[in-house]
Amino acid sequence: MQPQSPRTPRLAVDLIIEVEGDRIVLIRRRNPPHGWALPGGFVEYGESLEAAAVREAKEETGLDIELIRQLHTYSDPSRDPRGHTVSTVFIASAQGTPQAGDDAGDVRTVRATEPPAPLAFDHVKILADYLAFRRERGH
Repeated sequence: MQPQSPRTPRLAVDLIIEVEGDRIVLIRRRNPPHGWALPGGFVEYGESLEAAAVREAKEETGLDIELIRQLHTYSDPSRDPRGHTVSTVFIASAQGTPQAGDDAGDVRTVRATEPPAPLAFDHVKILADYLAFRRERGH
């Protein structure tokens, strides 16, 4: 009998896509949990975090992005009501007009300081960390 594999969290990426100066892209989730969210999704087997971020941005927003940097990795077991999910958040930039695709029911650009409610997952915390990072950098 084969030993059972240990149970591990799912791996995801989320993106803060900067557009039009001080605006970012948010999607309205088509699937539960509902609400507005940063674009993102699960990393596929054999895929790097960076490749997953580029793919998810294209699938959900139609945008070709340029990754700028990793912001942080979020691993609180309660951050996703569907189960323990670890997500690495990237800051990226893009040009153009986002178009909702994949599991995004809608898409819009907003000021990071004025997101719509409710935000899904722990995205309120992620945006607060992003704004603190920008303040530290003098943006």
